[in-house]
Amino acid sequence: MKKTLFLVSILSAFSISLKAQEYKTAVGIRLGPNSAAIAPGLTIKHFISEKHAVEALVGFGDGLGVCGLYEWHQPVAAVEHLQWFAGAGAYVAYRTKTAFIGAAGIVGMDYKFPDIPLNISIDWKPELNIIETVGFEVSGVGFSARFAF
Repeated sequence: MKKTLFLVSILSAFSISLKAQEYKTAVGIRLGPNSAAIAPGLTIKHFISEKHAVEALVGFGDGLGVCGLYEWHQPVAAVEHLQWFAGAGAYVAYRTKTAFIGAAGIVGMDYKFPDIPLNISIDWKPELNIIETVGFEVSGVGFSARFAF
């Protein structure tokens, strides 16, 4: 009995981990405040393994900014197709005649609709400016809608 229960537990855990990645690549838009170095713009997320993804953000606003993030994804057991994620990366931006270089973190929730190729996420992406001026920007809450492949 104990062996059967152990085997069922392992198989259940394995099947839950398979649901962590429900798409390979998704492309779309990211909305959020214009105060961060990486303003609202385009987003592309690509899974490089079952639970690891890279995301690129291209922000348009008072200038242009590019951010690269490495993210770890984990399924939310209570809600099918929902994952939470966290990650870190770096950015370069040029806004109002000033260049910014810095580090960014990200934490959020990611949902892939089961019957349509739509992925949405909400996240918080604080930024730490290192070059032009040192500063910390906490207003980086964003909403993304992506077409999933």
